[in-house]
Amino acid sequence: MSLAVLFPGQGSQSVGMGTKLADEFPEARQVFQEVDDALGQKLFKIISEGPEDQLTLTANAQPALMAVSLALIRVMESHFDIDLASNFSFAVGHSLGEYSALAAARALSLADTAKLLKIRGTAMQQAIPVGQGGMAAILGLDLETARALATAASEGEVCTPANDNAPGQVVLSGHATAISRAVEKASEFGARRAVALQVSAPFHCSLMQPAAEKMQEVLASAEISVPIIPVLPNITVEPTQDPAMIKSLLVQQVTGMVRWRESIMRLKELGVRQLIEVGAGSVLSGLGKRIDRDLESISVNNPEGLKILLTRLKNN
Repeated sequence: MSLAVLFPGQGSQSVGMGTKLADEFPEARQVFQEVDDALGQKLFKIISEGPEDQLTLTANAQPALMAVSLALIRVMESHFDIDLASNFSFAVGHSLGEYSALAAARALSLADTAKLLKIRGTAMQQAIPVGQGGMAAILGLDLETARALATAASEGEVCTPANDNAPGQVVLSGHATAISRAVEKASEFGARRAVALQVSAPFHCSLMQPAAEKMQEVLASAEISVPIIPVLPNITVEPTQDPAMIKSLLVQQVTGMVRWRESIMRLKELGVRQLIEVGAGSVLSGLGKRIDRDLESISVNNPEGLKILLTRLKNN
């Protein structure tokens, strides 16, 4: 049975994530130490102890979520002897999770991934002054209707779909005033609910162009190898193992829409029947079930989850 490994994005973080893993496995502690050393920062202290407002800062949340995912991968491979290339056909990540996918697939080193995500998070935070951008979850609309709502609310400002997460769950991003108008108008377009999100910046829209330019600059000198399994990028939703293509798509991803619903549907077309989410929380496994109930979705976010995964792999 074909499996895909999934890596979560921002919003899945919580204080204490990964600490059980670090308590139980030296391999996990080593990953957190390597990330701390790469960043010159005691990030694991923030991950394990908080405060929450420090962990939620984009510049901390992005490398922190990657560190937890990669700690799980390291334990999975070195302690449980679950080889990524032998057991999984594809790797895919939600937004910053794409970097986790590339690190897991050996396209990026752990240290480089941590540094890139620190730069990415900082650049995204600084792309637009705090309070001028916003995001909102629109529930109950398909992508095309959500796009029509965004166009109606824009009034010359930026308002566009940023995440097509699942049927009936689209996130809009743009200028704060345009997002407010979209929330007010949502019911006119048939939305069941519209919720303004507590985010520090309007991700995945054209307002992130300064961050995209920064990532283009730093990725130009980044060393990206051929991943050991194909990665499914958020932008194209087509598997690739081409390092030059990967670099280009990581730049485009900063301002482009996360096509998550399409990603999961494409994985199914490619023969995937099980989705294994590796990292904090269980957002992606929940979305997987909403996108296609024929796909089995499980989340692996602690030592118990790794043991369950090992049993499933043995039974496949």
